[in-house]
Amino acid sequence: MAISRAQLAKELEPGLNALFGMEYDRYENETAEIFETESSDRAFEEEVLIIGFGNAEVKTEGQGVNYDTASEGFTARYTHETVALAFALTEEAVEDNLYDRLGSRYTKALARSMAHSKQVKGANVLNNAFSSSYTGGDGLSLVNSAHTLAGGGTFSNRPSTYVDLNETSLENALISVSTFVDDRSLILALQGTKLVVPPQQQFIAERILETPGLPFSADNDVNPIRSMGMVPQGYAVNHFLTDNDAWFLLSDCPDGLKHFERTPISTSMEGDFDTGNVRFKARERYSFGWSNPRAIYGSSGA
Repeated sequence: MAISRAQLAKELEPGLNALFGMEYDRYENETAEIFETESSDRAFEEEVLIIGFGNAEVKTEGQGVNYDTASEGFTARYTHETVALAFALTEEAVEDNLYDRLGSRYTKALARSMAHSKQVKGANVLNNAFSSSYTGGDGLSLVNSAHTLAGGGTFSNRPSTYVDLNETSLENALISVSTFVDDRSLILALQGTKLVVPPQQQFIAERILETPGLPFSADNDVNPIRSMGMVPQGYAVNHFLTDNDAWFLLSDCPDGLKHFERTPISTSMEGDFDTGNVRFKARERYSFGWSNPRAIYGSSGA
């Protein structure tokens, strides 16, 4: 008895789904080293920066307590994108019993394409971190020298002059992060937690963070970044960064860099009456972005 297209799709789909899942999971999720993942059930997500209170004041005896007013700052919007790709096995391939061999190859290639696209989209947040054409809720680039404060003034999450990654530039970055203030100019005492670098910078990062002695010094000094545990999560290499000498320091600021997952990765398969083809599709919806630029410090290199 001949097998119909619908029956063929039903028979093939479980195996192809399993192949897809194994290949997709095999692709290292480097964005997880950078972004905090949250789920979403809407077309977009918005996060409003809450501007807290100023410094608490002394209450003199017999006098009333002072009141302050909290307010809202800028709004960061995450608009989810649908990412999808499909392939078709022709009716002739099915007739010639090539569907098993071709289906497995195409399925693995589809999984690689979907995983690769997600890594590129995540890394593009950092690749465009210095671009005035790619702005956040405050209307400025992610890494900028003049992020505005609601109470007046600005703060910078970059060096005054872009510099290459070395022991001195990382020390200065750690100091800058530790002096970040909120919108009412209260010191947050943040800590640098992880260094993110392209492959070209990984050996420099290893020397700076893991060498017991001070890198590039013959004076037998200790390496203070290592001995003080200043970058507790070490460094992460991101293969999708496009600037070979750019580097980034993540901080422990909450609600910083985020990845919203609207619809997890899914696959489906069906037969097409007109062409006789069997089609296999992968699809997911997500977004990447940032809410609070204090979550990162960056330099594009010298």
